[in-house]
Amino acid sequence: MTKRSEISNRMELSPEQREGLLKTLKARFEKNMNRHKGLEWDNVQAKLEANTEKLWSLHEMERTGGEPDVVGHDNKTGEYIFYDCSAESPKGRRSVCYDREALESRKEHKPENNAIEMATAMGIELLTEEQYRELQKLGNFDMKTSSWVITPASIRKLGGAIFCDRRYDTVFVYHNGAESYYAARGFRGSLRV
Repeated sequence: MTKRSEISNRMELSPEQREGLLKTLKARFEKNMNRHKGLEWDNVQAKLEANTEKLWSLHEMERTGGEPDVVGHDNKTGEYIFYDCSAESPKGRRSVCYDREALESRKEHKPENNAIEMATAMGIELLTEEQYRELQKLGNFDMKTSSWVITPASIRKLGGAIFCDRRYDTVFVYHNGAESYYAARGFRGSLRV
């Protein structure tokens, strides 16, 4: 078996996994209609069933505690936009530094992984600061945790990275060394289907 076919096999869900995930996503969609006013589940499901690779990415978001949900629709491309909507930063993605360069810069006590490569492996992207602020308009997220967000190149070049959280009914943007990691900091992702 080639490496390419191993990757594609890894990215396919069994019929049971697919059915279970669609059931979970539908229940979450129906429970949180404020996140996607005017959108119909049947249209979302049809798009998901036509894009099994994206369904695999949503499965990974769910598996790591992200509780993905539809937060919008791009009228130009016809794509549905999913964000991780778990109350706190996804449990299965915490205690990670920002990127590979940050991970390799640590001499000791290295985290197991980094946010950028984890997101890439899952087929998703970290939220931008703007997307994070959009998410916070839909509810109160990261009241006890924080989430890495895409860091501008000018900050990253100097060794830093940014993260966000919500405290005192306000969304805050902070900075840290990109190599830092904490049990309460993970990352949230977005996916377009």
